[in-house]
Amino acid sequence: MTQPTLKSMESLVEALPYIQKYRGQTFVIKYGGSAMEDEAVVAGMLQDVVFLEAVGINPVLIHGGGKAITQRMSAAGLPARFVNGLRVTSAEAIHIVEEVLDTVVNPSIVKHLNASKGRAVGIPGKRVLIGRKLVPQADGAELVDMGFVGEVVEVRLDEVERAIAAEAVPVISPLAQDESGVSLNINADIAAGTVAGGLRAAKMIYLSDVPGLMRDHRDPSTLIPSVNRAQIQQLVAEGIIAGGMLPKVNSALNALERGVRKVHFIDGRIPHALLQEVFTDEGIGTEVVR
Repeated sequence: MTQPTLKSMESLVEALPYIQKYRGQTFVIKYGGSAMEDEAVVAGMLQDVVFLEAVGINPVLIHGGGKAITQRMSAAGLPARFVNGLRVTSAEAIHIVEEVLDTVVNPSIVKHLNASKGRAVGIPGKRVLIGRKLVPQADGAELVDMGFVGEVVEVRLDEVERAIAAEAVPVISPLAQDESGVSLNINADIAAGTVAGGLRAAKMIYLSDVPGLMRDHRDPSTLIPSVNRAQIQQLVAEGIIAGGMLPKVNSALNALERGVRKVHFIDGRIPHALLQEVFTDEGIGTEVVR
């Protein structure tokens, strides 16, 4: 039998006060980007989620699927266009988005969690998020009709809360429907921030393929360890936060306004990044505070 090392025992001791602090609390985790493409990385991250649930924390997972959607759209001859980090979604594209998210990505994540001895339940976002069509977005001097892209106007959390009460991990796709039942594509970062705010989560954690917020996105050494609202507004004004990071930081600020205590941006490609952020003194990535 392999004997545990002193270092592994010290890690458990370091984690203990955090386990005690967060036991019974809810963490909303958004998972996306190229961190979803490597099967070994996916398996490790989902094992971390199972660990959280096992020690009494309530993880809620909202997933992306953008690259898989882009590949499926490309195969169908549909171009991918993004405006301010949001995917322009035609009538043809929304059917692809729904199919990929709800019949491919979501069941795959649930299967992985269950295979890791966890307990997970897939919940289509349309049963949680009520939306309305997003107004045209400015792309330079052009106003772009975003098609079937929505913004969230209401969150229905009964099914999510039942899953949490049953000690299962809710896995939610970033889709909404309007009052007429029309499906809408919701940016996964925005969906996660809305759900986190509705649940008044202790933490909201973005796992993606970047180390966190950086002053120079090409240089990881410029990582910003901690930032508040005023500093984020300044970074946006300076153009340091732009493009696909805008929905992330906007949803983070919205979540903080609605009662989430802290938001984290971390690199999901790092082995056990989730556990490093939650259960160590130093943590990794960027934390956003009020």
